[in-house]
Amino acid sequence: MNDQLQHIMDLDDKYYLGVFGKRSPVSFTHGNGIYLYDTDNKSYMDMIGGIAVNALGHSHPKLTQAIADQAQKLIHCSNYYYIEAQSLLAEKLVNLSFADKVFFCNSGAEANEAALKLARGYFYHKGSPRTKIVSALKSFHGRTMATISATGQDKFRTPFGPTVPGFTYVPFNDIAALKAEVDETTCAVILEPIQGESGVFPADKAYFQAARELCDATGALLIVDEIQTGIGRTGSLFAHEQLGVTPDILTSAKGLAGGVPIGAMLTTDEVATGFHIGDHGSTFGGNPLACRASLTVLEVICEEHLLENVNSVGIYLKNALEELMITTPLISEVRGMGLLIGIGFNSPIAAEVKALCLENGLLVGSIGADTIRLAPPLILTISEAQLFVSTFSRLIKTIQ
Repeated sequence: MNDQLQHIMDLDDKYYLGVFGKRSPVSFTHGNGIYLYDTDNKSYMDMIGGIAVNALGHSHPKLTQAIADQAQKLIHCSNYYYIEAQSLLAEKLVNLSFADKVFFCNSGAEANEAALKLARGYFYHKGSPRTKIVSALKSFHGRTMATISATGQDKFRTPFGPTVPGFTYVPFNDIAALKAEVDETTCAVILEPIQGESGVFPADKAYFQAARELCDATGALLIVDEIQTGIGRTGSLFAHEQLGVTPDILTSAKGLAGGVPIGAMLTTDEVATGFHIGDHGSTFGGNPLACRASLTVLEVICEEHLLENVNSVGIYLKNALEELMITTPLISEVRGMGLLIGIGFNSPIAAEVKALCLENGLLVGSIGADTIRLAPPLILTISEAQLFVSTFSRLIKTIQ
């Protein structure tokens, strides 16, 4: 360990609130493409992409130029005033989606906060208040008080109770359980197309379609949380497109600006009536810098045909890992869509695998004790995926 890294670690231990626990013993100084470089200039293949954030990889020339150009002109101004990049981005997202209106904030949790508030506001302003919101067990929707209340995992809620009332939870992909809970008193159902934070578990198409039908029948709103699955991650701009379902409200963040913090809530004109003037807002949300970055990410996804790339590389990567599973008893399952993949193990070795990968220049994520998560940049090539699989295969076979 060099002196620079040790100094960074010492400062972190002394001054930073330790919510992340003991971090991996590495600090990165720069990146290029799918690679990051540490304080010793050692390269690492970034197969976690900032947890599905770095959609265009690192130092993409068009994105870095757009950010630099905008920073020289205007980084922030108040939402008291019209913001050109914000208006253009709202138009772009509406044209690319089901939505009529967009609200910008700074993160996925804030986007989900806005969605939950909007759903309740919609019924309140109609004169028929509803507060019950149905979520799925093992879901994850954020770390604010309302979004941990929507999250179907006790470990995120218990230390901070009492949480926001009105939330109930049903097993994921269980249509009968959903039918038993959603009724005319339900304000909204909130679901993820893939439950990323519990191990990368995709939704069944029939389950999502049943949720849409139940919401239509009862008047409830369907909120689709695409914080992790959106912006091309699964091979379409939004994953719900592949499930044959149109939401009433959609939330997006993570990859939306390629690393610059932004969140977005998309909805229809009808549901947008749930917010009246002054009902919601954001100081930093939709600022010129974040919106310019997001516009550039969406442009590059189109210009470089990254949705097609995600589909082809994602299929290769999943198939290659499934082939590895056949010859590697430690691997029990390969799950996911596009470039969001979970590698499940039949024993609690995820932390060991993650550490071994780090030592050997691979960055991956771990979820719980038995799952490795991959969410690499959308620019990942077949040859880079091949290199990852060959290296990962060699490493996994050293574990007893």
